[in-house]
Amino acid sequence: MRATRLIVLGLALLALVGGSEAWAAGGAGVPAASPTPSASGGSTGPSSASGGAGIGSPPTPPSTPAHPIVFGSKAKIIHGVAYAPSFAPIQVQRAIWAGNKIRLKPYIYGGGHGVWNDAGYDCSGAVSYVLHAAGLLSTSMDSSGLMSWGRQGAGQWITVYTNPAHAFVEIAGIRFDTSAAGDPNPPPGSGPRWRVLLRETTGFDARHPDGL
Repeated sequence: MRATRLIVLGLALLALVGGSEAWAAGGAGVPAASPTPSASGGSTGPSSASGGAGIGSPPTPPSTPAHPIVFGSKAKIIHGVAYAPSFAPIQVQRAIWAGNKIRLKPYIYGGGHGVWNDAGYDCSGAVSYVLHAAGLLSTSMDSSGLMSWGRQGAGQWITVYTNPAHAFVEIAGIRFDTSAAGDPNPPPGSGPRWRVLLRETTGFDARHPDGL
């Protein structure tokens, strides 16, 4: 009888140990939980959206009397002088600075054709002068010739408006024109001057340089 009790007790202990091992292995059909990987597949620490120290706006070049500059992407007229925008391509800045050189010259019919540095300029001669200074034109053109210059349509930075009778150019938000039409405060003189943009350009062909 005693031997039988010992055998039964031993079998019970074996069953208990087996059940504990089964529970540790996952229990009654419930799989053990596995670690969940992070969405990034790596460190869950903070990351910089700027990619490091970050890149700010380029510094504004120094403004000088010969090369006046204003911060931003729009030119400004201050006391008749045009300030080139700091964000503009160098061709645009050179065109504006060239316009400043002749902004006090008188109107002379045919002026600016045949010689760049002339005593005065007509409308197309003034337009040709600033385009040449920007490296966008090699020979002066009259207003009819400018109708086939560059590409059709308005440009991002420079647009020439022309027809057989007249031509002017808009550069970075201001206008270089021998005509005072649409100018609420026209500067003195009859030659090329910096002016505000025209509200209406009907009757003119719009042309622009490639890429500008």
